[in-house]
Amino acid sequence: MTQQGVRWTADQVLALAPDASSRKAGSKLGAAGPWSEAGSSDEGTVWGLCKGTGSKPYQTVIDIADATGPAYKCSCPSRKFPCKHALGLLLLWAGGEGAVPPGPPPDWAEQWTEGRRQRAQEKRTAGAAGSAAGSGDPEAARRRAERRAVRITAGATELEQRLTDLLRGGLAGAEQAGYGMWEETAARMVDAQAPGLAARVRELGAIPSSGPGWPVRLLEECALIHLLDQGWLRRERLPDGLASTVRSRIGLPASADGPAIRDRWLVLAQYDTADTRLTTRRIWLHGTDSGRTALLLSYGAAGRAPELALPVGLELEAEVTAYPGTGQLRAALGEQFAPPTPTATRPPGVTTEQAAARYGDALRDDPWLDSVPVTLDRVIPAPDGDSWQLMDAEGDSALPITASARSRPGLWRLVALSGGAPVKVFGECGHRGFTPLTAWPEGAGEAVLLC
Repeated sequence: MTQQGVRWTADQVLALAPDASSRKAGSKLGAAGPWSEAGSSDEGTVWGLCKGTGSKPYQTVIDIADATGPAYKCSCPSRKFPCKHALGLLLLWAGGEGAVPPGPPPDWAEQWTEGRRQRAQEKRTAGAAGSAAGSGDPEAARRRAERRAVRITAGATELEQRLTDLLRGGLAGAEQAGYGMWEETAARMVDAQAPGLAARVRELGAIPSSGPGWPVRLLEECALIHLLDQGWLRRERLPDGLASTVRSRIGLPASADGPAIRDRWLVLAQYDTADTRLTTRRIWLHGTDSGRTALLLSYGAAGRAPELALPVGLELEAEVTAYPGTGQLRAALGEQFAPPTPTATRPPGVTTEQAAARYGDALRDDPWLDSVPVTLDRVIPAPDGDSWQLMDAEGDSALPITASARSRPGLWRLVALSGGAPVKVFGECGHRGFTPLTAWPEGAGEAVLLC
């Protein structure tokens, strides 16, 4: 796979950074000064030596052709992936061939690249063999699934009783009881092997301290949990698609079993969310031929970035396979036929009114859905009192920008990109408003990351 001529933008490189401090430090290393013996190969490897505080320079090598996104190796002691040296080397490479010329890799870079690609192939082979072996005893799998279903049913029944007790005693009791009550209930759901219910219960614990109007929000969330409980307890009476959605929301594992769709996928957005246990990465894709939108999820232990990383604004030819569930957009990335390449393709857009209607339609298939991916066409960011909104350039409708997005620097990047003129914006539209993730200027221009 030829990599020469495929150059990412600085924004696309910095979007791979695990945190703001790494982004800042990597930017400082994006110049030729600290680097020596830097180079790149047609097979998708970039390498270089970076001068540090010690007597020996750090050896940094990156495998850009990896199917799950760039892979990194650096001799520095940092535990972040990518480290600041890898980010700096990618920025140097993105600037052109002058600082990172093509050529044969040194032995240390070639050995690492060949070794990891061989291990990846062995892992794929072992995984295929394991799947075949695991499917050899369907009766044992059925018994395990039945035992887990019994535990989840007991947990859902207990949670229903706790919700009933809360409503009978009054919502004010939730404020007096504090977070401990919810954490104990969440632990019971974990014991019942229903992690989806546990996560929703933990969210309830933070609502009483979330400011004015919390009783309404608490009642709304309790209603959604009650609906999920009832969906599980009556799952045999649900349509197959909705039953799959309920199982997914409860937290039962599922495999991507839909037909593989080969397409040229535009990477629309990538962002991470983290808690004390896990870092979750969301990558949105748009199929330029099929018109489908797909969500890739990957996870990393707390404090570590997930391995899957795809530069926003580029296009890759690959297969994706959908997970079960009506209206579910989650998919698994399959075989990649070419590395990500620059593209002028943009997703088709809709009006703000159509975006709100799309979210409403999606709720029929998944009542627990917080938002849907939407591209807004020709909208203008405008202040709305103490808030902001996205207004249709040719209409009088608008969508409020979510409070979480208003606190990010990306809002001001969007305002600067627009300058009062219409822009195309991709983001997530839900009951809290619209969260901008990526934007494109009118006419020609590269994608601008907002998250």
